[in-house]
Amino acid sequence: MNIAVIGTGYVGLVTGTCFAETGNNVICVDNNEKKVQRLLKGEIPIFEPGLDVLFERNTKEGRLVFTTDLNKAVEHAQIIFLALPTPPGEDGSADLSYIMGVARQLGGIIEEYKVIVDKSTVPVGTAEKVAEVLAGQLSKKMFDVVSNPEFLREGVAVEDFLKPDRVVVGTRSEKARKLMRQLYEPFVRQGNPIYFMDERSAEMTKYAANSYLAARISFMNEIANLCEKVGANVDQVRIGMGSDSRIGKRFLFPGIGYGGSCFPKDVQALAKTATEYSYDFKILKSVMKVNGIQKNVLTKKIRKYYKSNLAGKTIGVWGLAFKPNTDDIREAPALTIIDELLDAGAQVRAFDPEAMDNVRTLYGDRIAFCSNMYEALDGADSLCIMTEWSEFRNPDFERMSAMLREPVVFDGRNVYDLDQMKALGFHYVSIGRPKVKGKKRVEAVVE
Repeated sequence: MNIAVIGTGYVGLVTGTCFAETGNNVICVDNNEKKVQRLLKGEIPIFEPGLDVLFERNTKEGRLVFTTDLNKAVEHAQIIFLALPTPPGEDGSADLSYIMGVARQLGGIIEEYKVIVDKSTVPVGTAEKVAEVLAGQLSKKMFDVVSNPEFLREGVAVEDFLKPDRVVVGTRSEKARKLMRQLYEPFVRQGNPIYFMDERSAEMTKYAANSYLAARISFMNEIANLCEKVGANVDQVRIGMGSDSRIGKRFLFPGIGYGGSCFPKDVQALAKTATEYSYDFKILKSVMKVNGIQKNVLTKKIRKYYKSNLAGKTIGVWGLAFKPNTDDIREAPALTIIDELLDAGAQVRAFDPEAMDNVRTLYGDRIAFCSNMYEALDGADSLCIMTEWSEFRNPDFERMSAMLREPVVFDGRNVYDLDQMKALGFHYVSIGRPKVKGKKRVEAVVE
């Protein structure tokens, strides 16, 4: 099939590359000329495991091409995906200006039947709005607008796309339905379902799924905070809960709050939709409130340890991305914590395997960026873990202890075992678990 993908951001690039991998001819179009030139040179502007291999193979075979020419991209395309930004406004509502702008452009280009697919996460009713814009310029027989939300997890997005749990397609058009089924059938050969429904239900499905997962995270963070009060261990509580088949094991890990491009934006947008329909969505309001508070929890623990005096202290930081296996720093809890440390007079030495270039554009020389995880400990008073990258899970603990001025670790992701940290002599503070008290070093007195 001939496919056009408008927008080469995270969703657009993964979508276009994965469709090309199954033999389709894909043209990705973007109005950012510098970005398109980088892509034409084989440079991928995002970090996503496994994407580089598929990208190189399909660009080499000519199935995946890039352009700034919208007319060229859609001329022969049977299906046109809109993978455009929908950034949140000040009131939390999704900004649809990019999507509507492209819809107006398409109305002046399309000359034969096309399926226009909303791949971006958009509020309920967006497919109808896009259809209205197109209908102002085209016969209704020349297009169908479909909602096809993505359910990609950053870090495993390629796997999620190639082997989806389910595919959700919102359309009431039999013609569009046949084309979408033909497109997605290679991805569900193991029997996973393609769910067809109306457009509004498909749009709501995306928001409902992400908001529920965000609610699970916030609930576990509340449980973790209560565990600290009552003397329970959230790790054991989590295991006990997750073994219940009605609950399941996923998204029960407490930490320093959720971030990224999806959960914060989608929860806000669904709450805004509820407000527009005069519905008081109390749970979503609580989810957002809890997440905002949770981002400050680790800083409070650090302040408590240093008796509210962080001036002149140096904090080593492991992890800047909002989650491992991505360079995405949007709404990353690490940034909130770093801001608070800097405001309190502390110095920060940071390391992240992939996200440092993105963070450097925000902080410049206000923090020290280190070439490896151990360099971040050089001269640091303590270590703060903010992203659970795999390489942080089994470090050289003796080297850690020797490099830190004091063997003190504040762990926002509960990476290490309590008994192990106690045996190693660390002062170890995590989330929802008992504190491990270490002994301060006694410096030799030189007469």
